[in-house]
Amino acid sequence: MPVADYETYCEMLDRARAGRFAYPAINVSSLTTANAVLKGLAEARCDGIIQVSTGGGAFASGTAVKEMALGAISIAEHLHRAAQRYPIYVALHTDHCQADKLEAFVLPLVVETERRRAAGQPNLFNSHMFDGSALPLAENLEIAARLLERFKASDLILEIEAGVVGGEEDGIRAEASARLYTTPEDTLEVARRLNGIGARYLLAATFGNVHGVYKPGAVKLRPEVLKECQEAVVARYGETARFHLVFHGGSGSELHEIHEALDYGVVKMNIDTDTQYAFTRPIAAHMFTHYDGVLKVDGEVGDKKAYDPRTYLALAEAGMAERVKRAVTELRGAGTTLFGSQEGR
Repeated sequence: MPVADYETYCEMLDRARAGRFAYPAINVSSLTTANAVLKGLAEARCDGIIQVSTGGGAFASGTAVKEMALGAISIAEHLHRAAQRYPIYVALHTDHCQADKLEAFVLPLVVETERRRAAGQPNLFNSHMFDGSALPLAENLEIAARLLERFKASDLILEIEAGVVGGEEDGIRAEASARLYTTPEDTLEVARRLNGIGARYLLAATFGNVHGVYKPGAVKLRPEVLKECQEAVVARYGETARFHLVFHGGSGSELHEIHEALDYGVVKMNIDTDTQYAFTRPIAAHMFTHYDGVLKVDGEVGDKKAYDPRTYLALAEAGMAERVKRAVTELRGAGTTLFGSQEGR
């Protein structure tokens, strides 16, 4: 069952932290982009995380509907079927969801998982992110604690953010004054509020991360912030409190910064901008190369094979899959799949 169950997902995360590698978490918004991630992960022999954002879910539901939960459910149901054909595990996750969108996005998906479990079916998603980074930390953690209590009953993993990731994603832009570096005091409070619940969670601690992609030198990452936060929580609460960390805004980061973050406990790195470009670039090349086929120039009829969406979307899928494979290599994950090692478990 290549969509990971709870035990498999937990084992994935623990192995990644112990082995100092991370899983690429790729945002998708269609069946084609979802298939591209499966292809890339399988060819790299690495498990991974496929995620849907509020904007991606709205897009997947169709421009006439724009219902974020519906689109996310549609993509997840496809992945539950399609992933069975690939020799890897994938975990299904939802990306940034602010407090004002919980009722429209995350909570309907949790209800769907609860319904499925009552019917003896597997969870729809494995984990969900609540992004309360725009709120005061106390309010952020109050909402996170309520969610984690509910998630615990359904073997769902929660991802939270302490600190703010800069830049813009899905129309949400961080304020210029945003605090881009999580402090040890922040993470001590996270552990104090959440660890007693006895449920799994992931922490996106920020160290200068910025959504999007920028020229070298434009983004000032400080991975040592993660080391300081881990040391603080271990000193206060013990080794079992060490975080499983998430690296947001991974597109365009320097390789040495990525590897340093992995050494400090990052197990999941979000990649969206780079894979969007990898998907679109082959389409642009096809259009420029076959412009007289995709357009009916000077009254001609064009070339059906050139303007058939399957032609250029297949190229896009292949291009995105290659970028996923590169991400796996950069995250030290090639050949690490758990698939096939758990027979008889």
